[in-house]
Amino acid sequence: MSKKQSKFPTMDIGIDAADREKIAKGLSALLADSYTLYLMTHNFHWNVTGPQFNSLHVMFMGQYTEQWNALDIIAERIRALGFPAPGTYKEYSKLASIKEVEGVPKANEMVRHLVAAQEATARTARKLFPVVEAANDQPTADVLTQRIDIHEKTAWMLRSLLED
Repeated sequence: MSKKQSKFPTMDIGIDAADREKIAKGLSALLADSYTLYLMTHNFHWNVTGPQFNSLHVMFMGQYTEQWNALDIIAERIRALGFPAPGTYKEYSKLASIKEVEGVPKANEMVRHLVAAQEATARTARKLFPVVEAANDQPTADVLTQRIDIHEKTAWMLRSLLED
């Protein structure tokens, strides 16, 4: 192989390398927030107690299951753009805007933490839109639209539990 030839063919999907890299970085932040949210939700599912136990336990299971499935979609989009997807706690802790919750909060505090984490994940997805639109990257825009819709709807449902 000559110096100019690489192991893989050059990627030419209509999005230049610099834009693909910016999008992959933004998606990596979304993946980190999504994984952190997944882990928080699953933790709360395991540890919730009190009068709302059954309803929250079941609700959290539905939410973490949906979140788990989303992780693959986000990671595979990063790979389709030609970049490695982050996949370690160390990487996620550097990239995530969501901080871990220590200890085991009471049920209503769990809900408050999840509202904030759902909204933070929606903001992370929304922040990437201008880059995606400028690059004419419809598949990533579709992923972002779906994620924002789910996070906003879930935050609303959780927030409704806190109203008197």
